Amino acid sequence: MAERLVGRLAPDFSMETATGNGQGFSTAALSDFRGKWLVLFFYPLDFTFVCPTEITALSEAYGQFSKVGAEILGVSVDSKHSHRAWINTPTTDNGLGQLNFPLASDLTKNVARDYGVLIEEEGIALRGLFILDPEGEVKYQVVNHNNVGRSVEETFRVLQALQSGGLCPIDWKPGDQHLVAK
Repeated sequence: MAERLVGRLAPDFSMETATGNGQGFSTAALSDFRGKWLVLFFYPLDFTFVCPTEITALSEAYGQFSKVGAEILGVSVDSKHSHRAWINTPTTDNGLGQLNFPLASDLTKNVARDYGVLIEEEGIALRGLFILDPEGEVKYQVVNHNNVGRSVEETFRVLQALQSGGLCPIDWKPGDQHLVAK
């Protein structure tokens, strides 16, 4: 069962990444995202079936996230070389194509474990998604079964609600009124 991280500082990390353009490698550390909102998501494995639907949808929506000061980082237990190969595989062959954000390699499985999403007996991560504020506090956490993809629209809606700073009722969207505490 995933540990509750909401309201706590995010576990620190530093991982090697494949760049979104599929050309090179880099690193991503939690400290790189200080001062920005971060959508950190875990997925089970490269070259699977549900994962590319989520990853490409998040990449297509990257401009929206960027406009509101958020970065995106994908993580799996695959190597940076596997990530790069998947990015360089055409979408018609179950590849990703170029992305607007990097994919991080958690080969040690320590980051997935620290975020409470590692399925120890399988050695892969659940579909965990975390929204971190600019100070590195976890503001949102959702973990679901690996057969079900997540919603980019809902992730973006929650990010905007968190950024609004108010009390947001169900289905709140920018422009809607905040609740007033009585």
